[in-house]
Amino acid sequence: MPASAISALHEFEGTLSGALSLVFFIPLIISSGGNSGSQSATLITRGLAVGDVTLRDWWRVTLRELSMGVFLGIFLAGLAFTRAWWVESDYLIASTVGLTMVGIVIFGTLVGSLLPLVFKRFGWDPAVTSSPFVASLVDIFGIVLYMNIAYQLMGSPTP
Repeated sequence: MPASAISALHEFEGTLSGALSLVFFIPLIISSGGNSGSQSATLITRGLAVGDVTLRDWWRVTLRELSMGVFLGIFLAGLAFTRAWWVESDYLIASTVGLTMVGIVIFGTLVGSLLPLVFKRFGWDPAVTSSPFVASLVDIFGIVLYMNIAYQLMGSPTP
């Protein structure tokens, strides 16, 4: 886990201490966001390489990836909610996991699809630069989103 993700977790120590079982679902959440982001980055990078996607297509790419992120996020959220409910028998924890899953998958697909276009615009090779940035951004955002949703739903001591 990158040092910045560890820093984000440290900031939410109070939230985690209020519901320690939240920790069990962190790998599921950040890996789902990272995987969806990496997949989007790979598809867009390939599209740029073969000429199917140009920098002018950013709006089309954004809309397509947003719709895929929503669909995939809702599907995975249903699975994650069910798993969290089965393991914890706690509606608030299951809801926190499910809501976070929707948000992180949407964020991952958007970041994964737009970063290669941004890097291409600046003359950097998107195949080399996209995945590390996607992984780091999605990890940090996923933890912050997860802890904020937990705080809002569960009223933990400190954000």
